[in-house]
Amino acid sequence: MNVELAEGELLGLIGPNGSGKTTAVNLITGFVKPSEGEVFYRSQNITGWPPYKIVRLGIARTFQMVKPFYRLPAYKNMIIPLYSPRIKQTIGGKYGDRDAVALDLLEEVGFERDAFVAYKSASVLPQGYLKRLELAKAIALQPDLMILDELFSGLSLAEVASIVPIIEKLRQEGKTIIMIEHRLKELFRIADRVVVLNFGEKIAEGKSDEVMQSEAVKKAYLGAEA
Repeated sequence: MNVELAEGELLGLIGPNGSGKTTAVNLITGFVKPSEGEVFYRSQNITGWPPYKIVRLGIARTFQMVKPFYRLPAYKNMIIPLYSPRIKQTIGGKYGDRDAVALDLLEEVGFERDAFVAYKSASVLPQGYLKRLELAKAIALQPDLMILDELFSGLSLAEVASIVPIIEKLRQEGKTIIMIEHRLKELFRIADRVVVLNFGEKIAEGKSDEVMQSEAVKKAYLGAEA
């Protein structure tokens, strides 16, 4: 699979279940080492690098299955990214009052400060807030490239609609974004380009309306008689 990503682009990565989307992201972010092929970031070969080194380069990701520190309040879950080597590297660790910064970041992704949601234990938060927390942790790392793995999964239409402007704002700030999604209608509204995977192979690439007209894509999603 050969895929290039331009600075400031929002790339949608789609495909049927088991097509290799999350595996591709794990290869990029160092959670899986490739048996062949190479990964380059800004002309630097990062193939097989451990995740902590890749994060320092400015690549952050969210996870499809959120795993917060359930016993901690939501805002305390922000401790690790706010104290990370990436932050020390980019701004010298001078993030100010980290509790205040954590609350600001959570408010930015939709936590209502007046409702004290940010102070509640992560264990009692519904899926929508857990996904927002996952996004806030990635934003806190001040990345240049963000990889969002099924951020919309498990969310209502209203929740998705409230998160889309956050993603658009990140783009306006110059972030490059890869989004893995099964919620295609919502993804296609904001993606510049779409890559379709099936069984680990790229079967289509281009604008959303173009790739969905591909016979290979129809077959992958709908079966051999599509």
